[in-house]
Amino acid sequence: MRSFICAMLAIAAPAFADENIADQYPGSVLYSKPVEVIPHVFSAIGATAPPTYENAGHNNNLSFVVTGDGVVVVNSGGSYQLAQALHEEIKAVTDQPVKLVFTENGQGHAMLGNSYWVEQGVKIVAHTDAAHEFKENGGGSLRATQARVKERADGTTVMPPTETFEDVYHVEMGDMQIEARYLGPAHSPGDIVVWLPEQSLVISGDMAFHERMLPIFDHTMTADWIETWDSEFEALNATYVIPGHGHPTNMDQVRRYTRDYLVYLREKVGAHLEDGGDLADAYYVDQTPYAHLDTFEELATKNAGRVYEQMEFE
Repeated sequence: MRSFICAMLAIAAPAFADENIADQYPGSVLYSKPVEVIPHVFSAIGATAPPTYENAGHNNNLSFVVTGDGVVVVNSGGSYQLAQALHEEIKAVTDQPVKLVFTENGQGHAMLGNSYWVEQGVKIVAHTDAAHEFKENGGGSLRATQARVKERADGTTVMPPTETFEDVYHVEMGDMQIEARYLGPAHSPGDIVVWLPEQSLVISGDMAFHERMLPIFDHTMTADWIETWDSEFEALNATYVIPGHGHPTNMDQVRRYTRDYLVYLREKVGAHLEDGGDLADAYYVDQTPYAHLDTFEELATKNAGRVYEQMEFE
């Protein structure tokens, strides 16, 4: 059974993540119905497109673990309604109550659903840096969400996590050992992974991408992300990876499209700098090996420009 699941994850068809595919679950604001990735671990896979009215802002993965003595959710969702819809799906799977929500970082799609979960009396846990990021920028995230998804954001308010941690948050619940870990600087402040050691499964959040191009923000230090990957994330040696965006897969795939992409882009920009190239031309360094990824058109030139600005002063 284990080898069968590994094979299925290895060949997860990228066509099903294409950003042009219409909503896959018309009866719900969720973009897709949760699927059981391995026994007791489920994920509602979001669109690999940017957030839109059509996908209701569900463009990241909303996962949950049925432990035998309660449910642990990973990501509160990008709105009150997305969190509520996920909860309805959980209740269709199990009578066990949701006892804990982890948020993978401080971005809106990870935290704006907090308002629903707090209303249910559920503990919400995030890294301290993620909580600070959401405190500073949650209002802007909410306004952007309201502008994009309109009435589908109704009920959503900016609600901080109820608890924070620095390094590791360990949970023993039912039959499961679950660890939320801060591995170091990566995609955005307070990025965490949720590690199930006995299942060899990591819910990686935005540490790892594969079906869509990763975005590099102003605060994304690419050299630090590579270092965190090499020293900490790779050491997990996970068999199964549920990334922040896109279908469940394996380490080979996320390494290829995250760590290796960052190394590739830095090499291209580094060569451009050595040749005396300027920022205007840096936007157009060759990224064709990654042109098949969703959001390439939206992100490739921005990523190159931000890496140039970082490496210019390294």
